[in-house]
Amino acid sequence: MEKEDKMTLSERRKYLRKQQKRYCTGDRKERGRLLDEMGQITGLHRKALIRLMHSDLQRKLRSKQRGRTYGSDVEDALRIIRESYDGICAERLAGNLVKMAQELQAHGEMVITEGLLAQLQSISLATIKRKLACIRQDEPRLKRGRPFTRNEIARSIPMRRIAWDEPTPGHFETDLVHHCGPVADGQYAHTLQMVDVTTGWSERRAILGRSQLVVQDAFRHIRLRLPFPVLEIHPDNGSEFLNQPLTMVWAELFPKAEFSRSRPYQKNDNRFVEQKNDSLVRNYFGFERLDTVLQVQLMNQIYAKMWLYYNFFLPVLRLKSKELLGPPGSLNKVKRHYDVAQTPFERLCSARVLSSPQQIHLEQLRKLTNPRQLHREIEALLDQLRCLPIAVQGVSQDVRLTLSQLQPALTAP
Repeated sequence: MEKEDKMTLSERRKYLRKQQKRYCTGDRKERGRLLDEMGQITGLHRKALIRLMHSDLQRKLRSKQRGRTYGSDVEDALRIIRESYDGICAERLAGNLVKMAQELQAHGEMVITEGLLAQLQSISLATIKRKLACIRQDEPRLKRGRPFTRNEIARSIPMRRIAWDEPTPGHFETDLVHHCGPVADGQYAHTLQMVDVTTGWSERRAILGRSQLVVQDAFRHIRLRLPFPVLEIHPDNGSEFLNQPLTMVWAELFPKAEFSRSRPYQKNDNRFVEQKNDSLVRNYFGFERLDTVLQVQLMNQIYAKMWLYYNFFLPVLRLKSKELLGPPGSLNKVKRHYDVAQTPFERLCSARVLSSPQQIHLEQLRKLTNPRQLHREIEALLDQLRCLPIAVQGVSQDVRLTLSQLQPALTAP
């Protein structure tokens, strides 16, 4: 039988129980024929089948349970490594446990022994998932929270979709996240985000409002920080992108880049940046209104540390292939195969798009950075941002309280 059609133990016992009645009532020749048939279907030896036919075929409990293979030291190490990786999934953790443990030991964040290192190397993905389920059960969950302009600029930019298997780094999906809260009145903060489809490298910049000047300044800041060339810019159909002044700035900053846009009302055309909008923007700032200069400054401080944290330390999975399951002509189920989780910086090095001085500089920067301390600094800045007055409809809470106290005096005769 094919490997994917192999019977499970429960299926095999169920089949043998149905054949047991025929075996017990049959003659010698019938029994021999049944043994041949059962051997072909189950893959069991003839003698094993004879013993099973003369038993009750009921699965028995273990007389002695197995002991624990991985102790509390492995769980503590997983907790520290997962926190340093910002709580990523087990698939992204597997294969990167030893590397992060060694880096944390170099920065004095944890102590690892040879036995612990061997266990981190041998632990399976299923065991990591079970351990993480126990670790996550007491942790609080993070809160989750179309304009199409028919103009000449939009008509001049072709609509397309960047392929999921694009092999060359430099194809960036671009989007603007609004931090307006429940009411989109007045000036409020936005996050400009760019995500490279091939490597997962991401860039973010917070701006106040979405005028041409602030959007242009955000692109200029991102261009100065990018270590590799931009080959394509792929935004949605927002008017903040599809205007002549910004396309002129794009041509100046990214002379070798081509420009494309997604189809109207089709968010899946920007699927990579839309996913990062949720995990790297909304998970940090939620859906509250942010509309002050101080809030935008703190957001950019957080984004500066996130640039180093997510691009150099957080491994990401990349889709390697797709497989259609089921007979031809039917509603096939798609099975997706992913490669080994790697950080965006490691994928950039593998693609060989960095110059030698750039790669040496970035490797030294990564080596000197403590990822756990960096994560703590991000959390401290987030706490500082949450302590600022909450703003609604462009008026801060402190100002509203002052106005409410002065209202009786203003209306008095």
